[in-house]
Amino acid sequence: MEIGISTFVETTPDPKTGEVISHAQRIREVVEEIVLADSVGLDVFGVGEHHREDFAASNPAIILAAAASQTKNIRLTSAVIVLSSADPVRVFQDFATVDGISNGRAEIMAGRGSFIESFPLFGYDLKDYDELFEEKLELLLNIRDSEIVNWKGGHRPAIQNRGVYPRPVQEPLPVWIGSGGNSDSVIRAGILGLPLVLAIIGGQPTQFAPLVQLYKKALAHAGHDVNKFQVGSHSHGFIAENTEVAADKFFPSTQYVMNKLGKERGWGPYTRESFDAARSFEGALYVGDSSTVADKIIYLRKNVGITRFMLHVPVGSMPHDDVMKAIELLGKEVAPKVREEVAKWEENI
Repeated sequence: MEIGISTFVETTPDPKTGEVISHAQRIREVVEEIVLADSVGLDVFGVGEHHREDFAASNPAIILAAAASQTKNIRLTSAVIVLSSADPVRVFQDFATVDGISNGRAEIMAGRGSFIESFPLFGYDLKDYDELFEEKLELLLNIRDSEIVNWKGGHRPAIQNRGVYPRPVQEPLPVWIGSGGNSDSVIRAGILGLPLVLAIIGGQPTQFAPLVQLYKKALAHAGHDVNKFQVGSHSHGFIAENTEVAADKFFPSTQYVMNKLGKERGWGPYTRESFDAARSFEGALYVGDSSTVADKIIYLRKNVGITRFMLHVPVGSMPHDDVMKAIELLGKEVAPKVREEVAKWEENI
């Protein structure tokens, strides 16, 4: 059972003061967070790509590279890279470079992107949303699996007998599929034999169990060994010394972000009542003290089949010291309990 962190490198206004830290400061803070996550024994750290004023990570690979030489064990991944609007050649080159700096700890988590700002920015038509992802994923996997590339598609110039460099330390470089719960995405990951990450950020996490089973069926149908593949969860949460402190600290910034996105996407208002309901034991928010969060992750493992859990923290801007403390608690208190309990459980099944 792998435990880690994901972030979008948020730079939203402080809910109390209205102050906004600079993109540069938040990027430096995230590098510190990655270094801490490594030192407390976490397995993976993911940085998500966005092209908005309130998120500072337009190029996750650069941030991960900055942390790569300062860390020893933690795996470094995009979470996600918006592959539909990216150039797969450059994506591979960037993460092969991170792989070289880290000596074999880079991963690519590819997704279609729930935020669409990158499409007009890089000149893509949203009507090609699905087709772009399928084509570019095909090219990325072609590059991953073959040093010399011959490829032709409909949205990018063809590549004829060209090498793509540098080559990574890991052969093959791990490529994960990030999905919000779309069954077609889950089936695609299974057929291609790629590990899967589900964004479990609402409702009840147990509702995702059928998708995990669908993924495993697709793996088996395509002739892959189901036992060799991981299924991850990307879930919002925060850890503090006690559950009420955690909830009180995490709610204001989370409410700000959810209400801002709600206005853009037509959601209803995000209230303290909806927040508290989501942090119940069967809800999708992993907010509380170390024991509470550990118990919820163990429940997710047993009832959904998740083998990698990524706590997304913060949601909106929070004090850097609070985020660092949450990472420390996740690594020193939550992760050991989860690993121990999952190991015991697996011995008995």
